[in-house]
Amino acid sequence: MRQTETSDRTDTKDRILRAAERLFAERGILATSLRQIISEAGVNLAAIHYHFQTKEALLEAIVLRRVEVVNEARLARLDVYEADGRTATPEEIIECFLAPVFDLFERDPAAGRQFARLMGRLYAETDVMPRLLATRFRPMVDRFVGSLARALPGLPAEELWWRIFFSLGAMAFTLVHGERVAALSNSEEPADLREISWRLIHFLAAGFGAGETERVR
Repeated sequence: MRQTETSDRTDTKDRILRAAERLFAERGILATSLRQIISEAGVNLAAIHYHFQTKEALLEAIVLRRVEVVNEARLARLDVYEADGRTATPEEIIECFLAPVFDLFERDPAAGRQFARLMGRLYAETDVMPRLLATRFRPMVDRFVGSLARALPGLPAEELWWRIFFSLGAMAFTLVHGERVAALSNSEEPADLREISWRLIHFLAAGFGAGETERVR
């Protein structure tokens, strides 16, 4: 009986996570209500309160189960580039950070597209990611910031952080809306997500490598 109850609870929790991730990605985090999630998951409101207490806690649970795996892949890539004390280039560092997200598309295009859109919305609509980056993911953040600082030794810390901030914004918008480029450019070919990732990496690397911004007087 206990094993069955545990299995039922696990199944219910997983259904809630999958339904919430899908709705958050498709409709937006702010536009999705708990009632919509319980209807999609086929559970009652008590189940969400039992497993997650709040909508914000549910969102964090979705992020943690996905992003912790992505962060491991990011650090593993960076270890390769920085083996034997080598200093990675800005483009290599950015590739290490972004590529694991886009890699999901190759393994499971539907799930990858959904996760990428969710990540974009997390940055654009909430403060969940900045808060997790400053707490749960701080070791990963410190590693990447340190790598960028070594790759750009003449860039002041304030300037580096502004470029990181701008890069996160560009990444979020691209993850949510990147496929619209085909329509804007009147292209007959749909946007290839692997190509989008490399365009974004190349663009951001150029921004990080630009000269120091002159202050407006």
